[in-house]
Amino acid sequence: MIRALLAALALYLLTIAGPAYAVRPDEMLPDRALETRAREVGQELRCLVCRNQSIDDSDADLAHDLRVLVRRRITAGDSNDQVIAYVRSRYGDFVLLRPPFEITTALLWGGPALILLLGGIALARFYRRREEALIAPLSPEEHRRLSAVLGEGTEP
Repeated sequence: MIRALLAALALYLLTIAGPAYAVRPDEMLPDRALETRAREVGQELRCLVCRNQSIDDSDADLAHDLRVLVRRRITAGDSNDQVIAYVRSRYGDFVLLRPPFEITTALLWGGPALILLLGGIALARFYRRREEALIAPLSPEEHRRLSAVLGEGTEP
């Protein structure tokens, strides 16, 4: 009983734990509103080294440099969209965690659905062929041998 309670407590603590930020104290802006904006922008930008983390979540040196750049631009008076556009102009769409849907990113957005569709078609074809092979009609020789084994045609 105690183990179950401890496990439930541990699970609860894990679910309420907030995201772990890699932002260093020396990077933080003294103005709370500007720091909040910098965090919002940082959550939109991908770490180019880690590839699956935002720059706020990454400990990589490049992520640190991007966090400093974001904070400089925000301090200079840029809006969140202007900061993102500036970083995007330097690093391309790949720096965005949610790239826009364009012709060049269509495969990125539609790729998973396309893979699922092709996999479903391949599975359907595989099982259809397998079923056809299992249900093939008996040849006359096989039919004669089966009748002989089952004793059809002979009276008991």
